[in-house]
Amino acid sequence: MAVLLASLLLSATVLTNGADEDGHCTFTEGQGKELHLSSEPKYGGILIQGGIVVNADMQRQADVYINGGLIQAVGPDLKVPEGARVIDASGNFVMPGGIDPHTHLEMPFMGQEACDDFYSGQAAALAGGTTMHIDFALPSNGDLAQGFLDYEKKAAKSVMDYGFHMAVTTWNDKVAQDMEDLVKKGINSFKFFLAYKGALMVTDEQLLQGFLRCKQLGALPQIHGENGDAVALWQQKIFDDGITGPEGHALSRPSFLEGEATGRAIRLAHLVNVPLYVVHVMSKDALDEVARARQAGQHVIGEAVASGLALDESRMWDPVFDVAAKYVMSPPIRSKDHGDALQAALAGGVLQIVATDHAVFNSTQKAAGRNDFRVIPNGVNGIEERLHVVWHTMVNTGKMSPSEFVRATSTASAHAFNLYPRKGVLAPGSDADVIVLDPRAEHVISARTHHSRMDTNVYEGWKIQGKVEVTISQGRVVWENDTLHIQRGSGRFVRMEPFSPSLYEGIHKRDLLRQAEAKAHVV
Repeated sequence: MAVLLASLLLSATVLTNGADEDGHCTFTEGQGKELHLSSEPKYGGILIQGGIVVNADMQRQADVYINGGLIQAVGPDLKVPEGARVIDASGNFVMPGGIDPHTHLEMPFMGQEACDDFYSGQAAALAGGTTMHIDFALPSNGDLAQGFLDYEKKAAKSVMDYGFHMAVTTWNDKVAQDMEDLVKKGINSFKFFLAYKGALMVTDEQLLQGFLRCKQLGALPQIHGENGDAVALWQQKIFDDGITGPEGHALSRPSFLEGEATGRAIRLAHLVNVPLYVVHVMSKDALDEVARARQAGQHVIGEAVASGLALDESRMWDPVFDVAAKYVMSPPIRSKDHGDALQAALAGGVLQIVATDHAVFNSTQKAAGRNDFRVIPNGVNGIEERLHVVWHTMVNTGKMSPSEFVRATSTASAHAFNLYPRKGVLAPGSDADVIVLDPRAEHVISARTHHSRMDTNVYEGWKIQGKVEVTISQGRVVWENDTLHIQRGSGRFVRMEPFSPSLYEGIHKRDLLRQAEAKAHVV
């Protein structure tokens, strides 16, 4: 360890919170330190010894040997080269690093810019055991090609593996061509908003065009399910009725509008016969639509987010604006009965993935909507807290096993976005993205100790049993002893290829059946 520690460069930078007059996040120098690796460790790999290795399909007592950025071996009592660093994982769970498929770092939105960039947000992710995320690129003026270039520049400071989804906010021939070009560059999913009228929202015709293009390209379409026309009208009505605080956000976006839009998109995807990914399912209404489609054999993936599983809407009625506003996101966090239903759906497999929708705007930025809930920038934190919140909410309560936890927080995303088995599993040849979780360790979530630039935390004061003690990313120990060891610019863009077998093999078979049925009806 002396050789390793000698190679570490100490930096006295700590990120604090603020926003300039234009709504952009700022940070200042302060006390504290982060440790940055100057180069690849020179010892003979890493042996994680004596832990309980957990994959989505099994768990067993085994060692994990890592070298050259890859997992080299998994098995009992491994013999490894001299000089390997040994991490004692006795009594702890050894798992694939988390994959968060829904984040918004450095996102321009509602006249503001999200506080966390590709450095601070990824640092927070690594501290919480997430070793890859897929960020949504929002193109300016609908220009997908330029949007990709813009986000490439933003990600130059990254410290972990990442990918991109691309949002489609309009439709024309250039968008169709840009989609093809982006698939060739390693993007295999495109998001369509049915909400945010006048900004991001697409029409049903544009949605159908997008679905058809995704199918041609082997990409996975995603939808934000809320009826944007109805939301816009109801926001105005509620505001005109004198409701201006954060509670107006919840009141203007009822659950049945989420259900209606989700069901509409699912039916249009069925018409095209294309797989569909429903982001942030937040209500029983949307959940019922996902369940109905899956029971009918349709390829629909349902995504829960940690906030929807674990929080309830009551805090949006807090009389203190700053408290209530920090819970504003879309679709809204709902009442406890919706959260309970989402937990049951995740445990039962109706929802397959847990993400975060991490999009953080600090108190100064949220205050833009102090007199009008319609301009409160939407978003909550979660990229650092996700694994701990899901472990606390689902595993500690007996609703999910450790293997089911791995499936929901890592493996299912790897399958959906064609990353498996490079990601989402501990197996020889897979990327060395590994976490060690101590199920006995206790800690308290707080904005005072988290690594995001956000000045608040929607899980403030939560006492959690179960803690990620070690995070290994790209074969390097990046989180240990409550300290980050990261290097700015060490992150990698991970290509995601089209035609994921877990999705498109079934689509092709269904197309053949439809063709056969059509021919059978021809007289």
